Amino acid sequence: MQLVNGSRVVIVGGGPAGCLTALHLLRLAAEVGLSLDVTILEARDFNRPGPGGCNKCAGILSSGLLRNLETIGLSLPPDVIQAELDAYVLHLSGMQLTIHRPDPARRIVSIYRGSGPRLGEPPFPHSFDSWLLDQARERGANVRRARAQVVRPGSRPVVATAHEQFEADLVVLATGVNSRAPLDPAWRYRPPRTEIMAQDEVPLPGGLIGDGVHIFFDHPPGLIFGGLIPKGRYANISLLGRKLPPDAVSDFLEGNVASLFPSGAPVLCGCTPRVAVSAASGYYADRLVVVGDAAVTRLYKDGIGAAFATAEAAARTAIERGISKQDFAAGYRPVCRRIATDNLYGRLLFRLWAAAQRSPSLLALWRKAILAEADLPPAAHLHTRLLWSMFTGDEPYRKIFWLSFSWPALRGLWLGALGANTSL
Repeated sequence: MQLVNGSRVVIVGGGPAGCLTALHLLRLAAEVGLSLDVTILEARDFNRPGPGGCNKCAGILSSGLLRNLETIGLSLPPDVIQAELDAYVLHLSGMQLTIHRPDPARRIVSIYRGSGPRLGEPPFPHSFDSWLLDQARERGANVRRARAQVVRPGSRPVVATAHEQFEADLVVLATGVNSRAPLDPAWRYRPPRTEIMAQDEVPLPGGLIGDGVHIFFDHPPGLIFGGLIPKGRYANISLLGRKLPPDAVSDFLEGNVASLFPSGAPVLCGCTPRVAVSAASGYYADRLVVVGDAAVTRLYKDGIGAAFATAEAAARTAIERGISKQDFAAGYRPVCRRIATDNLYGRLLFRLWAAAQRSPSLLALWRKAILAEADLPPAAHLHTRLLWSMFTGDEPYRKIFWLSFSWPALRGLWLGALGANTSL
């Protein structure tokens, strides 16, 4: 069960996971002299403002993703980048802790997945998803403005839209978790578990530094964390929590940043996207592979980075091994399992962080440890690196977890405790 010259690959979904799969397939096929017919089905226009043209995420790209894009010859154009992010400002029980980027080479940027907020004004931001879809088209993918209604299994799977149906040698599902997966039940695919976020946009307040993300934890009730992310003329609000109230965004603004909006904050968009918090099951079969959020993603952070990893692994398996269920089990499943295993460490980290928030003395020690690092060389900024990586998703959770319990990290907290006792 192999791809050969002229094989048709149909990618259902033209977001980052789908486009990156197309780019990897075309690149790897060219390296072995293979000519493929790669078709992307995407119904949305990513150049539309508002939820209708947007893939509904916070829109922060990690340094790891930016480096990975460069390996396939992609460099973000300046008009796609909305802000260069050099600091995270944590607001904790009346205390403010600023985490500066620990390494100048670890670049973090904000982008728009669509073309800005629904009630925004021209000139509209350039969409990251639209740019990436253009890159796939320029490198040989066919892009059809259509929505797949059903994908049926068979000796060659059949993909049906509202107006046509056609056979494929390989189907790649890249629909994310905010759209219904159009797979026939016979595939036995089960999507990931999800949690609901609340998102909106506001004009960038004058009191908000343009290169820093502000993270809040205290309000509204049920909040795990909420971010205020600068994006050009606007700031994105992204709230993740459990059983957030319908007016969570208004509560968040009133309870955390009311002083930045003396006349009230005009909200400009609004959506409640789902985020995956587990892996799917049945995410590969003969002539079918599921990539991106619809298969597995990083917990809470760097979803587009995970889309790159799954897209590359799926494409490499299809080109170098084959397109049977056994091929994907051998070449693709291990990558997805590594992401899922890493998320277990992520859950532990967020639980530890929640426990730390309930201990003012521990937060004070952490703050002292970070302040003590300010005069040290960048390589010694360990606690800064830990918090930066945890809230940006810039390093694997497993690495962050074990660094947190390393001797240098514990020593920094211990010295902070000694300093606190001496000052008393």
